Order: sequence, then C-alpha cells, then structure tokens
Amino acid sequence: MMKINTKIFGEIDIAEDKIILFENGIVGFPELKRFALLHDEEKGTDVGIRFLQSLDEPGFAMPVMDPLVVKPDYDPEVDDELLAAAGHVTMDNILVLVTVTIPGDLTKMSVNLQGPFVINVEENKACQVIVEKGTYPVKFPIYDILQARKGE
Repeated sequence: MMKINTKIFGEIDIAEDKIILFENGIVGFPELKRFALLHDEEKGTDVGIRFLQSLDEPGFAMPVMDPLVVKPDYDPEVDDELLAAAGHVTMDNILVLVTVTIPGDLTKMSVNLQGPFVINVEENKACQVIVEKGTYPVKFPIYDILQARKGE
C-alpha cells in the first residue's frame, strides 16, 4: 500500500496493483507518470466522473469520464504505434477516458475528445493520444447531454 495526501480526497491508501503507469507522462505534464483512478463515493458515479489522481504530484488530479456516456458514437482512429506505451491493448482490456473541464458555470462543462487516455486495465499501463483524424473537438459541450440523461 502507498499513502498519499491528495487535494480532493485527503489522505488515501493506494494498492500497488491500482497504480497506472503512463510511461511518457501526459500532455503538458511529461514528468507525471504514476496515477490512480479514483471516484468520489459520496457524490456517486451517476454521470461517471472519476479522477485521474497523480501519485507523483498529490495536488494534481484531473476529472475524467468515459466518452461514450456523452458521445455514444465516439470511435477515434489512432495509429497502433501511438498505443505502444499502453502495452498489448485489446477490446477486452481497454479503458478509454477523456478529460472533463468543470468551470464555475456548469453549463459550459465540456470534455476533450481530441486527447483521450487509453488504459490497459490488465497491465495497468496507459498513454494519452492526440486524435488527428476525424473531427473530435477539444471542448465538446456536455452539460445538456448530462441533464437529459438525469431525466431518463
């Protein structure tokens, strides 16, 4: 077990087998390589927002979610060599997450569909890729989509 003191969750224990390694870091933070995927148990996961918590920099955590929740046809084309850092990725071991931006005005909430995180859940290896093919925006508005889902 590893203890870290986080900004969002306070002091938490992370099991070694829950550590996700980003060999090349993430965009803008190449030095951050070890992360854990956390969720706020009090708020629940009804919209599926979790946090990619850095273990190298405890003050750094990014809200992330499954892009299929807000864009069911999300299927970016990514070259295999870009996924190499995530190990042997298959349809059975892949988890794709995108960054959620949560501004003061929640109606402007968005996800970045252009820079998804690809996680190999079997090997706990991951990478962030930039989707160059297709028309996926960096700021895809999600507030109305999430509100509509709540009503379902």
